[in-house]
Amino acid sequence: DCVHLRVGAAQRLLLAGYSSVAQYCAEFAKAMGFEVVLCEPREEVLEGVQIDGIEVRRELPSEFIFNGGCHADTAVVALTHDPKIDDLAMLEAVRTEAFYIGVMGSRATSDKRRERLHRIGGLDTNALDRIHAPIGLNLGSKTPAEIALAVLADVLRVRNGLDRAAL
Repeated sequence: DCVHLRVGAAQRLLLAGYSSVAQYCAEFAKAMGFEVVLCEPREEVLEGVQIDGIEVRRELPSEFIFNGGCHADTAVVALTHDPKIDDLAMLEAVRTEAFYIGVMGSRATSDKRRERLHRIGGLDTNALDRIHAPIGLNLGSKTPAEIALAVLADVLRVRNGLDRAAL
């Protein structure tokens, strides 16, 4: 009989901006034992939002990341479709040890974002390759809950060291 004790920073899910998908991601991640931090600077977006047991920070995710908000056990997910939030978060996240960095969007949107992050943000191929975009596993998800499930399944896949081809 053996007891495994994990020593280190808490596994963290950093939600870069609030959306209906972020709501489900927060709830699912909390149930899986992640420390969940939501960074959302838009007061009007947070109006009436209640997510028990997570830290809500009213600041740009990029500022939180820049100020040390990520460690090696952090997954950063951007789910707003707002380049001011998503792109800036990606620019900062790739400069950290975060084990997972992902951003929501279609394949075409993701390609445009990669080009923009390269052109404007100066990210090289290695940095761009760290970003999972489109985010999540392709489960044919349509609803916010299904998309959140696909996102967290991909986060767990990466955390557990599995290649997509192994699925």
